[in-house]
Amino acid sequence: MEGGEAIGPPLGVRAGALDWARRNPAWVAVGVLAIIALLLIIAEGLQPFAQRSVNGLVAGSYFALGAIGLTLVYGILKLVNFAHGDTLTLGAYIGFFFNVTLGLPIFLAILFAVVLVGLFGVATEKVMWRPMRRKRAGMLQLLLMALGLAFVLRNAIQFVAGTQPRALDVDVTSTYTFLDLTIGRTELYVVITGFVVLSAVAWMLRSTRLGREMRALADNFDLAETTGIDTGRVVYITWFLAAGLAGLAGVLVVASSGSLNPNTGFFLLLPIFAAVVLGGIGNAFGALAGGIVIGLAQEWSTLVFAPEWKVAVSFVVLIIVLIIRPQGIFGRERTL
Repeated sequence: MEGGEAIGPPLGVRAGALDWARRNPAWVAVGVLAIIALLLIIAEGLQPFAQRSVNGLVAGSYFALGAIGLTLVYGILKLVNFAHGDTLTLGAYIGFFFNVTLGLPIFLAILFAVVLVGLFGVATEKVMWRPMRRKRAGMLQLLLMALGLAFVLRNAIQFVAGTQPRALDVDVTSTYTFLDLTIGRTELYVVITGFVVLSAVAWMLRSTRLGREMRALADNFDLAETTGIDTGRVVYITWFLAAGLAGLAGVLVVASSGSLNPNTGFFLLLPIFAAVVLGGIGNAFGALAGGIVIGLAQEWSTLVFAPEWKVAVSFVVLIIVLIIRPQGIFGRERTL
């Protein structure tokens, strides 16, 4: 150092870099992921890293499906639905009933699960959430109702179906190999189904009248109602879509993992919440990206830590994002 000058970039350059980072959090997140990926490739090798990435895409597809449903409800109704994980479990058990008990093909079981769980979401809106909104219930009362619904749903499933582990009638042994990477046939179908549905939801939100109405409600519910939007219809559709996506995610989880019990959705709730927070609470496109990132991060962590610790990655991501950028990488809290 000479003449009292500081070593390093000028203050203006550093301030400009920080300002750019604040305005472009998504690119910062991409850069961080790229650095982590490069370090893991150097330390562990390309093939193990690529195999974990394939596994991460499988998990990320159903994390994203669950996260979009959760964030749609929050974006429009500002309701943190803690029963969302148990709604996934409900969808999985409905799929099991039609696939195993009645012997229907898995694609028909998925269809029934999506429709019936979607109708369950509409029923909760009609019986619980709409009356509570009319009574101007506060956030605490709504949170307690969501928690109560979660416990009721979980225990009802356990009462009816029992606690023993179950599995869908799908092929979990056949695999495909490409470029020295392996993926189960059912897992491949899960990824394809997940990404097709996610793409369709993204297109609907961006390019259809319903999507524009849902975004209008998310921005300002009262103003949307005064402009002539049938808010009741949009809310019912939102619940059907959110719950239906949860039901689909539940069946896909069990199809890829091969195991189902009454706590399946409960254990998935934290990664789903982490995906929602990472992408930006209320931001459906952020939830999609957040689900994929959480899936990749969990599987990448198994290169360094024992597999049983990968769920803790969701805690770590959740805490870091809340400390650094509580509104998530896509910025605004109240957008779809």
